[in-house]
This record gives sequence, structure tokens and C-alpha cells, in this order.
Amino acid sequence: MFPQVDFDSAPAVSEFVRSKFKAIYGTTDDRWLERVFRDVEALFEGRNPGYAAIDLKYHNLRHTLMATVCMALLLEGFHGSDGGSSLEVRDFELAIAAVLMHDSGYIKLKSDTAGTGAKYTYCHILRSGAYAASYLPQVGVNETEVENVLAAINCTGPNSDINHLRFRNDASKIVGCALATADYLGQLSDPHYPGKLGHLYAEFRESDEYANVPKERRGFTSEEDLVTRTPGFWNRFVKPKLDRDFQAVYRFLERPIGSGINPYLEAVGDNFAIIERRIAARKPGGA
Repeated sequence: MFPQVDFDSAPAVSEFVRSKFKAIYGTTDDRWLERVFRDVEALFEGRNPGYAAIDLKYHNLRHTLMATVCMALLLEGFHGSDGGSSLEVRDFELAIAAVLMHDSGYIKLKSDTAGTGAKYTYCHILRSGAYAASYLPQVGVNETEVENVLAAINCTGPNSDINHLRFRNDASKIVGCALATADYLGQLSDPHYPGKLGHLYAEFRESDEYANVPKERRGFTSEEDLVTRTPGFWNRFVKPKLDRDFQAVYRFLERPIGSGINPYLEAVGDNFAIIERRIAARKPGGA
């Protein structure tokens, strides 16, 4: 069953993730995770002294929270699989911190009043890493751990080549694969996803305009163009990348593990069926 969580509520997602953490590791000390959730929620809501509230409708807090729930379930599944014991308590904590901050680069400084955070699309991963590197030492994260978080965040770039990224150990690489997987599946499984494609196009358009990308070199010419090409994005880019680059860790979302029953892939399939029906309806003679 797809997780029954209020994906618009940071406290609800925090409670869900911390319950998984306690169940996996048999610990009751979730204070560090609770603080990071509170701080990230404050960041997105504009209660951090230096930053404005997120002003995007696609890469918003809901997207981050959906990816975070997916990450927690991936870690739970990995831990319950053969060899999954290689992820320690701190690995889980840092993995959740990484997913919570992986899109913080879209958030503007309070002094930045021009446009929206969409203008940072092309550099948001660098900005996310910079924020994480400045924030994490304040909550007791050491240099090596910060590097592991940054490596995971770098996996989320669509053009990132995981073979050229530096991981300190196998656990760090698993977390990176899980974060990239959670980023994709979190957004593509969202029941709101088919209705949010217009917001996604608006973000791409603003980023292209900000970066002075000539119209003939832009990825999409219109919202309709983006919608029409979205099924191909999954079939020809995302799914092969999840399989090849990110070691098909989505299999750890199966419940039970090894059953082939994957609620996330099912939800993605449902969303793309909706999108394909909409595409068909727009064609001459469509239903």
C-alpha cells in the first residue's frame, strides 16, 4: 500500500520517518532527526533569518517531504534485506538530512526579490550543497559526514554520472543511490503529479530566461510539449537511470521485499496512464 501520510505536513512526515528509525534501530533517541526536520521546515517556510519562503509550486516542500518518505522506506527495505545491516544509525540520520536539503538550493535569500527560485534550476544542486555544508556543522556533523551528504545530493542531478562521484564507503554510495531514486519516485508517484506539470514547465521557462538560453536550445517549447514528452522521460531516461546508475534500489520499496509488489512503481504507472489519456484526448479525433 502507498504510504498514508500527510505529505503537506512536515510534522506528520517527521513522525513517520522517526517511527521507522526507531523500529529499525531499536532506539528512542530521535532528537537529532527531530531538530533537522524542524530546521528544514523553518527554512522552507521563511522562518530562517537569512532565507525567504520557498516560492515554487513544483519543487516545493511537498516534493521534499514525498522524497523523504520514499527515502525512509528505501532505507527500511534495505535494512531488512540480505546484507542491509551495513547501514548504521548515523547513515540513516545523514540520509534523511540529505533528502531534506537536496532541493534547498531553490530557496532565495531574503534580499533576493527578483523572480522565483526557479531561476536557480541550473545551479540548485550547488546551492543545496552549499546550504547543507553551512548548516550541518551547526548540528554536530563532522567533515567526513558532510562530504557524504554532499555526495548524496550530487547524485540528484539529471546529468550526474555516479561513476564519477566520490564516495567514501559502500554505505555512502547506497545512500546516494537511494536519494536519487527517492527524488524521482517521490515526485513521479505524487497523486498531484499530472496536475503539476504546468508548474514544472513554468519553472523550466523561468530558468531558461534567467540563464539567457536561446529559444531554439531550450528543453521544452511549451507546456504541451513538456506534457507530450513526459512519458518518454520516464521510459527512456528515468527508469533506465534508476536501473543502471542507481542499482535498482527501488526494489527495496517492495512490500514484502522480493514480492515484486512495489506501491511506488504502481503509483507512477497510474500517473502516466492519466497523462497518456490526456495526450490522446488532445490529438485530432481523441476521446
